[in-house]
Amino acid sequence: MGNPRDFTFEARIDDLSHDGRGVARVDGKTVFVADALPGERVRARRVRKHRNFDEARAEEILEASPDRVPPRCAHFGVCGGCVLQHLTPAAQIAAKQNVLAQNFARIGHVEPARWLAPLTADVWAYRRRARLSVKHVPKKGRTLVGFRERDPRFVADLAHCDVLDPALGEKLDALGALLNDMEGAASIPQIEFSAGDAARILVFRHLQALSAPDREKLAAFGREHGFAILLQPGGTDSVHALEPGGIDLHYALPEYGLKLAFAPLDFVQVNARINQKMIAHALALLQPGEQDRVLDLFCGLGNFSLPIARTAGRVCGVEGDAGLVERARMNAAANGIANAEFHLGDLAGEVRGSAWARAEWDLMLLDPPRSGAEGLLQQLPGKSVRRVVYVSCHPASLARDAGLLVRTHGFKLQAAGVMDMFPHTAHVESIALFER
Repeated sequence: MGNPRDFTFEARIDDLSHDGRGVARVDGKTVFVADALPGERVRARRVRKHRNFDEARAEEILEASPDRVPPRCAHFGVCGGCVLQHLTPAAQIAAKQNVLAQNFARIGHVEPARWLAPLTADVWAYRRRARLSVKHVPKKGRTLVGFRERDPRFVADLAHCDVLDPALGEKLDALGALLNDMEGAASIPQIEFSAGDAARILVFRHLQALSAPDREKLAAFGREHGFAILLQPGGTDSVHALEPGGIDLHYALPEYGLKLAFAPLDFVQVNARINQKMIAHALALLQPGEQDRVLDLFCGLGNFSLPIARTAGRVCGVEGDAGLVERARMNAAANGIANAEFHLGDLAGEVRGSAWARAEWDLMLLDPPRSGAEGLLQQLPGKSVRRVVYVSCHPASLARDAGLLVRTHGFKLQAAGVMDMFPHTAHVESIALFER
């Protein structure tokens, strides 16, 4: 039996898969072709054979799509961070809307009454949060720092990243040089980056205690490049600043007169510009008035709840992470908001016994993780809820949950659209409006 990698073929690409690969049919079998775009004719090499589909990589573009552009990044094709840099931004967002529409039809068996215009912003230098992998490679005599490669067993050796906040994206070479100069580099598996409006931080996870010389090198790097350096020797609660002094980690939402503080490892939306547009978009769809009682589920540190509280009568946020609930309460107090309350709740479990779940609400906002809110929507919303806005980071779970809201709870899917939270990646972020 021959090596499956020896098989090359020509194919016409018909579609784009949910993970950004071209889709072709070869001898009646579906083949996913990396680096190929719809409408193209390519010569490709099979890299993996499965019973129901094969995987391949385009080796030569015989007929190019008019939407193909040269990738800006030198690491494209190796780094797994961006898979769509060879497609124009406008075509990327159209492809993402197509993925959402297909999921609604195939999984939820629903269709929005209208499509919302996509939310877009700058497509470069947009990431204010990132987790970088670190790998010490003795054979190369150096330490690699970057995102995972397309083959996730390996770390891409990045010198520069155009989608990261330039404070870090232009300093990856320097960060690699720092690690190469540290005797304890092999004990550092990852570095987390967060950028607030007033501070940029790097959190170094380390599995063994760092020597005094290594700690001094980290401190010097932070001073030279403008980063606050934090260390994480254990779990998330072990994070602490390398040097004394407070770190003002926050982002402002000027339209609502808000300043939201967050902790170094807290979840915040990766794309600050899209986040501001998304909040305004969600509030325009939700239409909270001064008499309305609003339930915000998976509320995080108050990203939606606190802006909603500026116009609603009462807001209740529920979140499963105790640290985020604490931050939400602190943010409400710091911003002088008295009509918002926050509760800790296991939103993947039984909620009907909770006082907040038994109360009556007029409007509901959902911003669940990738797994969606299926279990929750089998219990909520109550009959008093007239409008639901659902913010989604996974089109398949949104489509499934849309079916539940429509068929189980009697809502209509009034509108839906995509948001370009992660340009150049295959991630599809979307928003949907449901009304009784």
